[in-house]
This record gives sequence, C-alpha cells and structure tokens, in this order.
Amino acid sequence: MEFLDYQFLGNSIEVWAVALAIIIGTFVATKMVYWVLSNILRKLTAKTKTNLDDVLIDKLEKPIRYSILIIGYWIAIHYIYIENEGVMNFLEAVASIAAVLTLTSITSRVFDALVTEVVQPMVEKTEGGGDNYILPIISKAVKGIIWTFGIIIGLDNIGFDITAMIAGLGIGGLALALAAQDSVKNIFAGIMIFLDKPFKIKDRIQIEDFDGVVEEVGLRSTRIRTLDGRIVTIPNSTFTDNSVVNVTSQPALKIVLNLGLTYDTDEVGMQKGVDILRQIVADNSDILEEDCSAGFKDFGDFSLGILFIYYVKPEAHWLDSQNTISKEVLARFTAAGLDFAFPTQTLLNKSI
Repeated sequence: MEFLDYQFLGNSIEVWAVALAIIIGTFVATKMVYWVLSNILRKLTAKTKTNLDDVLIDKLEKPIRYSILIIGYWIAIHYIYIENEGVMNFLEAVASIAAVLTLTSITSRVFDALVTEVVQPMVEKTEGGGDNYILPIISKAVKGIIWTFGIIIGLDNIGFDITAMIAGLGIGGLALALAAQDSVKNIFAGIMIFLDKPFKIKDRIQIEDFDGVVEEVGLRSTRIRTLDGRIVTIPNSTFTDNSVVNVTSQPALKIVLNLGLTYDTDEVGMQKGVDILRQIVADNSDILEEDCSAGFKDFGDFSLGILFIYYVKPEAHWLDSQNTISKEVLARFTAAGLDFAFPTQTLLNKSI
C-alpha cells in the first residue's frame, strides 16, 4: 500500500487513481445514458402522437452526454489538490465555459425543436404565406441572440470585463455597419418585404430581367427559380428599388391566339372553326375559365383571320395549359378539314 501513498504533483497515487476513476466513470455513464435514450426512451416516444418528443431526444442526446462529462471533469479537478492557483483557475474556467456553451446549445436546440414541430405547422396553415418566409429569419435571429448571450455569460464567468467588451463591440459595430451598408440595406429591405407582402413563397414573379418562382426569402437575399430551372439569388434591396410583377396574383392569365385559315374556307367552315374553339374551352374547364372570345376577325393578306381569346386559371400551369390548348386546336382543326394558311402569292401572267 506504500505505492498508493506515493506523492506525485502534490497528490498521492490513490487520489490520482480516484480522480481517473471519476473520469472513466463519467464516460461509462454517458454510454449508459446513450443506451437508455436509444433503447427505452425512443421506443416510448415512438408510441406518442406528437413528434416533438422524438425530435427533442435526437437534438438533446449529445448535449446531455457532454453535460455528464463536464460534471465528471468538475468533480475530478476538485477532488485532487492543485497548489498552483493559476492552473486551478484555468481548469475551472475550461469547465465553466464548457458548461455554459452546453446549456446554450440545449436552449438553442429546444427552441429549434419547438419552432420545427409546433410553430412551423401552425404557420403553414395560415393564409397569405408571409409568415412562411419570415419564420426562418426570426428563428435564425433568436438563435443568434441565444448564442450571443451564452458566450457573454461564459466570458463573464471566467473574469472578462463584459462592460468594456460591449463598449468595444459598439464602436466596432459602428465601423462594421459603415463598411457593410449594402448588407444592412438588404436586411431592412427583407423586413419591408415581410411587411408589404408583395409576394409569398411559390409565387411566380417578374423583376428586372428575371421571371421565376420564389423558393426562399432570406434575411439578405431572395432566391427564385427561373422558368429555365436556374436558381437566381437577388439582393432584397432590388425588390424595394424596382417594380415587382406578381404573376400568380392575377385572377387569370389572358391568352390571345390569332389563327389564319386558307381563303378557300367557306362561311360554314369558318363557323365550324369558331365552334370548335368554344368547345375546346368547355372541354377544358379544369384549367380554363368559362369566359372566352372566338370569332371571324378579318380578311388578311394571306388568310382569313380568327381571333381566339381564353383565360388560364391561376392554379393551372401557364405553359402546360397553353401547350394543351394549342395541341387540341391543331388536332381538331385538322380532323375537321380546316387548313391553316401560310404566306402565299398568286401571279397572273396575262399574254398580250
């Protein structure tokens, strides 16, 4: 037993062994907690109707295990005797920072789970869609505040002068704001988009030379997927400095189609063409409005003109609908023996 009484760095081998056993014990405890969470709690939460408890277990598993390790570390460093006060203060500071950051992580993860599983489903049920894209902005801002306070509290616990730091951050923030005027402008523009609600997620909009569907509205920029499938990131200030056309908000999309039949078409054939166009609208009431206009318009240079005006419903795809109607016009006119005209000239050679 004399070996256990041997002094090393101010502590006996027995004391060092106990401290090491505490550390090892905390590792074993984390494995046990992981087993309990995976094999018992997960099975229990899987039987509940809500998904919130499952998400909380997934998000809090690592922070809980880290918390156990920090507790074991704290007990171990206070079990041994450390004569150097500076070293002891450093070890305690490490534990303090780790504990504060872990608690901050737990708070942030719980908030994220509540937003995802409670707030988000409620927002998705609301009309208008404005909250759908402002929620991620608010969520990121709140988590940023949580982590900022967590870091400040952690630094305060290890002796940093928070007052002087905040004052320095204020001066630095002013300089940063001057250097990042464009970013600040875009952030305020994002807030104005939320307040004015010129469009919502999944709306088709036109701005400058871009035409596409809104996929995401962020704190600094908005992403739209253009009609050719590309993602375009547009600074939010662009929406406040330019006119935005919300194509989706229109009651119906007006389509004007000019058709030309050959000059050998008689009155009966022209009327048949007009009737076919009206019947096409009636047969496609799922994508077209009932109101339409079709009639013999004029005597053109090369054809007899028919004007066809119809309206695509807002919920129907603008291009797919036109594709469907145009193919039906072609098929039904061909089946009826009505020929479309193309530019032709007739030359008369009069012999003298």
